[in-house]
Amino acid sequence: MTSDPLGPEWGYGPDGLRTRDASRVVVLDDPERVLLVRGGDPTRPGEQWWFTVGGGREAGEDGRRAARRELREEAGIDAAEDAFEGPVWRRVADFPFFGQPCRQSEEFYVLRLDSTVTLSRDGWTAMESDVLTDLRWWDPADLAASGDTYYPTTLPALLAELPARFTGEPRTIGD
Repeated sequence: MTSDPLGPEWGYGPDGLRTRDASRVVVLDDPERVLLVRGGDPTRPGEQWWFTVGGGREAGEDGRRAARRELREEAGIDAAEDAFEGPVWRRVADFPFFGQPCRQSEEFYVLRLDSTVTLSRDGWTAMESDVLTDLRWWDPADLAASGDTYYPTTLPALLAELPARFTGEPRTIGD
């Protein structure tokens, strides 16, 4: 029996697409840089893109708890659940992964840090080690000018619109 490369948090939607709920974290440091992860799809060698820290929710896990867990696993940052703002954005992303059409319903939380922290990849799972390649702090203007692919594609503009402390309803965003 072969294991599912996508993992146990992926199910099937009524349309046959692989689906999951996910939490993403927009980590901002004191200079207002954003922490991004770079990775790709093993079935599409040579393609890489940047994206916010985060991933699928485990069964019964709420969004904020998943955001905290994913941040600890992917970046080695442990923060209290009440330090996360939001969700600030919501989106549904359709994309191919491991050769399968996938749909991910995402909630984005914000975590603001007083200063840059030491990052760690020690919590990466075996699958993450296969698909993730880097962690990096980005100035939003540098990201926009980089020519690199990143998601959401409007991230620099979205960051510019974030208030100093988010307290409202989440905004639905696109790619």
